[in-house]
Amino acid sequence: MRSPAQQQRSSTPSSDVDVTSATLAAEVKPGGAAAAELSEAAQTEVMDMCEDQFDLLEKLQNEIILSERDFCETPQEQSVNRLTATEAELKQWLTAEPELFAANSELLLQAGKEEMVKLCSELEMVVSCYEAKRDKLRETKELEQKWLQEKKEALMAASDHAERLKMEKEKISELSVLQDTKAKIQKMKVYQESLMECLGDILEKHVPFPHNDSSTNKKKKNIAQESDEDLISLNEILELLMNQVLNTPHDPYVTIDNTFWPPYIEMLLRYGIAVRHQENNFKIRLETFC
Repeated sequence: MRSPAQQQRSSTPSSDVDVTSATLAAEVKPGGAAAAELSEAAQTEVMDMCEDQFDLLEKLQNEIILSERDFCETPQEQSVNRLTATEAELKQWLTAEPELFAANSELLLQAGKEEMVKLCSELEMVVSCYEAKRDKLRETKELEQKWLQEKKEALMAASDHAERLKMEKEKISELSVLQDTKAKIQKMKVYQESLMECLGDILEKHVPFPHNDSSTNKKKKNIAQESDEDLISLNEILELLMNQVLNTPHDPYVTIDNTFWPPYIEMLLRYGIAVRHQENNFKIRLETFC
């Protein structure tokens, strides 16, 4: 906002221009009215000056017509000659001394009034242009201030949200993080146990427990039953292989003993579930599945 003094200073040039132009417009009338106010001597002097200027103009025009005949037809030479003539004319105007166009004070006063009226009119146009520009800048300023206020409000809201998130993050203690981790581990264990139970049910349903059908005599049958009791199921073999891989990744091999039923081992090796040790055929490990 501008102070009253600034507003008064800004409005003073415009009012001065209006007063001056109004005064001069009242004093100087357009066209022939201005010429009618001049005395006979002044009018005679003006007519003589006009005749002299017309004679000079006619003389210059004749010289131009005569000089055009001597011009060469080459456009480049014409451009050079015109440039030389323009430079000479500019130099002449720069070195020329300003002179009064008339000695009559009445003519000088009348010409001065007309120039002042013309200047005041031009100044009025300049003032109106600057006032329009000022109004436009004022509107732009209001829009920019409104945009700045909106951005400040958005920044404040974002800062408050960030501060609230920071406070909430600080409230989360290490204990809660630890409890969350334990809950996830327990959930994974439960999921693993459910998978193992599903695997056991599938194996129990589709893979029979090892038994021996040889019944040549009662003695052999009793020996076979005793050996069947020492054998472990396929589910237990797979569990041993998986535990070995998880517990000792650097040594995932399991040693085959009498508790491993040979058909189970052969099936695991044939279908690519387990692989033998390269140097010891009595050791197997779970195949690495990618």
